[in-house]
Order: sequence, then C-alpha cells, then structure tokens
Amino acid sequence: MLTEILQDAFFAAIAAIGFAAISNPPRAAYLYCALIAAAGHSLRYAMMSVPTHGLHIVPATLLAALLIGFMAVLLSPRCRVPAETFLYPSLLPMIPGIYAYKGFGGLVMCIYRGSESTFSHYFYIFASNSLTCFFILLAMAIGATIPMFMMKKITFTATR
Repeated sequence: MLTEILQDAFFAAIAAIGFAAISNPPRAAYLYCALIAAAGHSLRYAMMSVPTHGLHIVPATLLAALLIGFMAVLLSPRCRVPAETFLYPSLLPMIPGIYAYKGFGGLVMCIYRGSESTFSHYFYIFASNSLTCFFILLAMAIGATIPMFMMKKITFTATR
C-alpha cells in the first residue's frame, strides 16, 4: 500500500507542477506546489484505501483540502507569494473529472432511453455521479478556504 500512496503522490505532484506552470509563478514555487499536492492527494488516497474503515471520497477530499490549505498558507511566506499560488495548482489534481464524465454520460443516456426502467437506471447514474461531483467540489472549496480565514495574518502578509 505504501508504494501505491507514493505513486499517487508522485503523479499528483507532476500534475500540480503542470497546473502551476500556467500561472507563471516564481521557480521556487514549483517545488512547494508539488509537495503540497503530493501531501494532500496522497492523504486522500490513504484515507480512502484503509481496508476496513476507508472514508468516502467526499470527507476524504475535505480533509485533504484542509491539509492543502494549511500547507499553502504556512509555506507562502517562504516564497513571498500569495497562498493561492500554491493552493489552486495543488487542488486541481483532485478535481473529480470521472464523476462529471459519468454524470454527463448518464444524462445523455437518459435522452436516448428505450424504456422507463432504462431511463430510471441512467437517471440514477446521472444523479449519483453529479451529486458526488458537486459535493467533492464543495468539499474542496470549503476545505481550501477555511485555513485562509483562520490564519488571516499569515495569509495577507505573505507578500509583504
């Protein structure tokens, strides 16, 4: 399981570096983005992968987003950049693309239904995946902003 967690952390770090490159941060920020994303994504993966009591993806995402938020706020003064420079690229690897894709696919299949039972099946797929996607995004937003409000002094003085 440790190798799977490290592999998950590695790929999250690579994705965060790619997302960070879009906003052109200072070179030192890339390392922090990678470390924060690796820590957050691997925490979520580990919490979901516990054999007997694994968490659902929504609360695991909330806790991982909290970790990402706290790390971004605490590490932002080291590079003298706003916490958002680390926060957003580190959160982007946790975007629930597969749930959005399956939700949209279920909606399209509802349109091409053959019978009422088929429609009900695909509507269930649409509703389940769309709600999961929505709540994951909500957990990411809440978890990432709570640390910024809790540590206002650090957040707003990081660039001074």
